Parts: sequence; C-alpha cells; structure tokens
Amino acid sequence: MLSTCHGGTPLLYRLTLVTGMVECLCFAGVVFGYASLVFVLKEDGYFSQMCVNATLTNNTLNATDCSGQDEQFSLVFTVASFLNNFLSLPNGYLFDRFGTMATRLVGISLYTTGTLLVAFSNAAYSGLLFPAVACISVGGIMLLITNMQVGNLFSAHRSTIITLYNGAFDSSAVVFLIVKVLYERELSLRVSFIVLSICSLIHLLRTFLLMPRTWIPYPLPDYYTYGATFGAANTYKVEKFEMTRDCAGKRGETNNTSTQLEEASEEKALSFRSCVLSWFFLWHVLWLSLMQLRHYLFIGTFNPTLNRLADNDRSLVSQYTNVFAFTQLGGVLCAPWNGLIIDRHKSRPLAAGETEREANLRSSALSLLLTSILCLLFSVSASSPVLSLQYLTFILQVLNRSFLYGGHTAFLSIAFPACHFGKLYGLAMTMSAVISLLQYPCFALVEAIGGDPLYVNIALTVLLLLVFIHPLYVFLHCRKLAQERANTQTVANLKSKTP
Repeated sequence: MLSTCHGGTPLLYRLTLVTGMVECLCFAGVVFGYASLVFVLKEDGYFSQMCVNATLTNNTLNATDCSGQDEQFSLVFTVASFLNNFLSLPNGYLFDRFGTMATRLVGISLYTTGTLLVAFSNAAYSGLLFPAVACISVGGIMLLITNMQVGNLFSAHRSTIITLYNGAFDSSAVVFLIVKVLYERELSLRVSFIVLSICSLIHLLRTFLLMPRTWIPYPLPDYYTYGATFGAANTYKVEKFEMTRDCAGKRGETNNTSTQLEEASEEKALSFRSCVLSWFFLWHVLWLSLMQLRHYLFIGTFNPTLNRLADNDRSLVSQYTNVFAFTQLGGVLCAPWNGLIIDRHKSRPLAAGETEREANLRSSALSLLLTSILCLLFSVSASSPVLSLQYLTFILQVLNRSFLYGGHTAFLSIAFPACHFGKLYGLAMTMSAVISLLQYPCFALVEAIGGDPLYVNIALTVLLLLVFIHPLYVFLHCRKLAQERANTQTVANLKSKTP
C-alpha cells in the first residue's frame, strides 16, 4: 500500500493519485492512437482529393494511388508531434513560474479546442486536422506535466508513480481505437469528439478540487494540504513550504537529516545553465531524441506500411490496426516496472557517505540501458517486411514507449533540482522536437524509393546504437563517485589511526 510518511491527508492524496491516473489514461496521450484515427478519417474521405483517380462510393474510398493522402496524414502527425515537444519549453516555464492551476487551465483550453475542431471538421475542411490534432497533443502533454508531481506525495514510490502516469499516458492511445470501433458501429466521428469535449468539465473540477494552485513540494512537508476545500490552510502551507522549490538551497530546512542537507547543498550549486550544459543533460537529450524519432516515424507511417504489407486488404489492415491500438493498453502495466527498477534501492540502507541522489542515479543507469535495448529490438522487428512479425513489433513498441517516457521523466527528477524540472523537461522535449522533424523527410524518402522503408529502417536502427552512450556515461559517473567515497573513507581511516 502506498504511504506518505507524513501527516498530510492520505485520503486526499489517494484521490489525487487515482483521478490523475484516470485523466492520463483516458485523455492525456490520445494523440498516439493516431493510427486508429487515420483509419476513420480515410473512411470519411479526409484528404481524398490528394488521391489519383479517387471516387467515394458507399462511404468507401476507391483510388489507384493515395500516396499524397498518406503524406498529408503523416504531415498532420509530424506537425502535432513537433509542437507537442517544441512547446514543452514554454509549457515547462509556465508550470515553474505560475504553477499547476494556470498550466492546467491553458492545457484544458487547448485540448477542448482540438476536440471541437475535429468534431466540426469534414472532408471538405480536412485542413482543420492540422490545428486540431496539434491542440489535442499539446493540451494532453500539459495535463501530464501537472500530474507527474503527484509522485511527490508518495516519496517512497516517487519514481514508480511517475513512470505509472507516463505508462497511462501511452495507454490512452486506446481511446482512438474506441472511437474507431464505435464508428464501425455507426456512431459518427462528430459525436465521439463532442463527448471528449464535454469531458473537459471533469478536468476543470479536478483542477479546482484535487490539485494545488501552485506546486506539490518535494520533500513533502508534514501536514501538507491543498485543494479548494481546504481554504486558508492550503494557502498557509504552500507559502510556508514553497521554499522546497527554491534553488537557493533552502530545501534542507524542511528536513534536518544530514543526507538531505548535503543534497540541498549540492543542488544549490546547480543553476539552470549548468544543468543544461552538463553531459548528463546533453546525452539524455540525444537518448530521448533518437528513440522518439523512431517511434514517431513508426506511428506516422503505420497505415501506409500496413497497407503495403497487407496488399491493401482493408479488413486485414483494420484487424492489425485494432491489435496495435489494443496493445497500447499494456503501457500502463509495463511502465511501473521501470519505476520499480529505479526505486528498488529504497528498501535498503544507503552506503556510508552515499546520498539518495547517487543511489537513484545508480538505479537509473539500469533503467536507461534496458530502455535502449528494447528500442533496438523494436526497431529491428519493425524493419522486417513480414506482416505476422508485426505482432511482436507492437509488443516491443509499447514496452519501449512505456519505459522511454517514464524513464525520461524520472531521470530528470533524479539528476537535477526540482526547481528546474519544468524547464528542463520542456527544453529536452523542445530539442527532441527538432530531431523529430526528420520523420517527414524520412517518409518522403520512402515514398520516393517506391514505398519500401527497409533501407530507411536499417539506417535508423544503426543510428540507434548511439543511445547506449547515455547509460554507459551514467554508470561510469556512479562508479567514479563510489571510488571517490572509498578513497575518502580510506584516508579518513588512516588519519584516525595516526597518533
């Protein structure tokens, strides 16, 4: 059972945890179910004017060449995924500067705008998909950013909860599968997206009742409360303990243990600039960017790739699309494994002189390595031209994605001060967005060479070998720290023996 190890209001904490889980699972990452949505959009004739010799008969599009249509759908996802990451920097600044409520209100507004644009679009206004999908994507990631701090309420399980929420974010891709299944049972796309728009009222209620106005501090002070129903007590507690986000090193005032005082002193020296210019951050951005590019290209080209492998068999494409979307549910089950890997040391006492941050870093090295291996296996499987092998690809894809984003978030929360988390998270996603733009020229290159992505997939797989630098660097850094501690202890022992 999760425990807070503080006075607090455990029931309030648990309500926040559960409702945040539902929010991430049902709304935050629906854009990654784009492959299911494309199937529906094609049925409704979106971008059908890009097909050569196209006709729409009984709601079924018949055409000899729809590569132009596929290119437009790929471009919609490229723009949405780029903005999703690129705008994470201003979103992170918004969160660090103005807090949870302001960030959530902006995110909810964007999300609702996107769902309404899809609801009232049609084949004649296919261009509305560009701002619509982008708004859904950016709004969803803002909901995730504000939810990840919930892990601060349960310090012993912090990384597990962060990765759990990221797994739920990935699994929310199944929402567009539900939209697809309902569409095949005669429920229109418009009705489904109007329902998603109305659900924004739930997000608003949660913002005012179950989330803090500013931030959830870490470490968590005793008797910390928040939410509209706690009135003046909430204001007092936030103002009193917001020092925990202060980069001036006051974090130690909330806990008198020598270990936390040492960590607070270490964080004091870490300015935002020094964090950004550190090898930790630079290698981490490369690690994130390359794997993210691989996933984005896979999702953005999913439908045309399936059509090619299935010889344009519509029922077979629909079947594989459903299976792929359904496997996304596995994200919420797989992601906590990564958190448990990172948190596994917390049941054991720290070594002499070892800080909690160092122990966390040591655990994260294994997490980063496993994520890298999973991505390499996923890329190899996705490169195969065998249709039946794609079932394995789907499993590896959801495993790797659930490890990737949860591990990314957990590493930033471990390696850098909490007061820089929003900005660093945003900057990392923004920098990775630039790399993710390569998915569109990759898609165009595939189309130019006849639609066979084999050579592009091989090139990306080779490029992915670079991601192994990051876990190796973290491992060597931790080993260096352990050696320095051992040397210091040896010197101290010698001095104690000297008369």
